[in-house]
Amino acid sequence: MRTKIVIAVSVAALLFYFVFLGNLGVQLARTGSWAGVLLGIALFLLPLVGLWAVVRELLFGVATEKLGRELAERGELPVDDLERTAAGRIDRAAGALAWERAKGEVERSPQDAGAWYRLAMAYDASGDRRRGRAAARHAVKLHRAR
Repeated sequence: MRTKIVIAVSVAALLFYFVFLGNLGVQLARTGSWAGVLLGIALFLLPLVGLWAVVRELLFGVATEKLGRELAERGELPVDDLERTAAGRIDRAAGALAWERAKGEVERSPQDAGAWYRLAMAYDASGDRRRGRAAARHAVKLHRAR
């Protein structure tokens, strides 16, 4: 619940920022000078690109949460029993082992959204967030296609 509150506050702050920038862009465009018009257009487009990125990430979050809930209800999520460091982080060797298992599962069942979701979790456990997000996006894509 705390995460959702932080996200809501962040989105509200971003929306305020986007409205402020868009308004500033319109004011600059109305100056009539070529520099003002170009800066105005840029300041107007920047919030639109930002808004697109925020909406895309929110939809991704909702989709992965839904898939995760479905997998949890079916008992298809791995137990989080990975060895941890004194700081509470997942031990790199344990994360690498989890990744190897998940990778093998995806190789055996490449069309299984759950396998890709578990691979995303394993990537995250091994510290590779970029590939984890890519695997999660693929899992959501497979889940929507079924």
